[in-house]
Amino acid sequence: MSKQPLRIIFMGTPDFATLNLKALIDGPDDVVAVVTQPDRPKGRGKQLTPPPVKLFAESADIPVLQPTKIRTEEFLNGLLSYQPDLIVVTAYGRILPLPLLELAPMGCINVHGSLLPLYRGAAPIQWSVIKGDEEVGVTVIRLDEGMDTGDILLQASISTAPDETAGSLFDKLAHLGSETLLKTIMGLKDGTIAGTPQDHSQTTEAPMLKKTDGLIDWSQKARDLEALIRGLDPWPSAFCFLSSKRLRLFKPEVVYKWNAAQPGTLLRADKRGLVIACGKDTLLIKEIQPEGKKRMTVEAFLCGCSLKPGILLT
Repeated sequence: MSKQPLRIIFMGTPDFATLNLKALIDGPDDVVAVVTQPDRPKGRGKQLTPPPVKLFAESADIPVLQPTKIRTEEFLNGLLSYQPDLIVVTAYGRILPLPLLELAPMGCINVHGSLLPLYRGAAPIQWSVIKGDEEVGVTVIRLDEGMDTGDILLQASISTAPDETAGSLFDKLAHLGSETLLKTIMGLKDGTIAGTPQDHSQTTEAPMLKKTDGLIDWSQKARDLEALIRGLDPWPSAFCFLSSKRLRLFKPEVVYKWNAAQPGTLLRADKRGLVIACGKDTLLIKEIQPEGKKRMTVEAFLCGCSLKPGILLT
């Protein structure tokens, strides 16, 4: 096993990637540079906002590169100047070209938030909750030119909680990913880890989610809607309309009770929540976010607004 610290370039953008970066900084190797996406306009004021990875890297006094194009000779030469042994990628947001993949002697490795080949794509954690998976995990792969298609280096899994949301699972898998990343690098250094090809016949996709994906179809089963609401919490969040006003829905619970009401009908509204008819069974919603307001319990909402059973949510 090499006793010399590796020179690592880290590429990542969102919060999910910051724990991996922290683990590398706290580990035995040297993070010599960080590559992240350019600052983007955010919020109602469209103010330029730096990615979470940039803020963390700057707090650790690590050089930050934010290229608008990654297929230029200038950018590749800039990376070469850091003399990296290894490039680590976590949720960077772009497919890397072959010259970049081959730039470091030990290549590029990637931490992905699923048990590949399941959920290849931009939103693996959300889709695993939406699909109701009881076992989830992370995979470290050696990157190739495909979308999450490289050889598997190491995987780790955990069980999901019954009330798991995408937000809570992000936190758990970010920590698991950091631990698995460090074990992978150690294995690469001492030669105990080698890549295993993925079984491409078992592939499932996890495409990027859009805000419109959150619109509730009350004709679906309550069980499926409950998983969808949890999978879209906190973003982009599930929603319906109440008197033409958008109503975001959180903290769902299936109530296994037959009813003959039209799907979307409000059956009960009290401090316990809203009970709504679905295509099969009913759904209890315990937290909501009315249009233009903050997220709150249904009990708090009902203190200032009365909802009568029989109204239709669309």
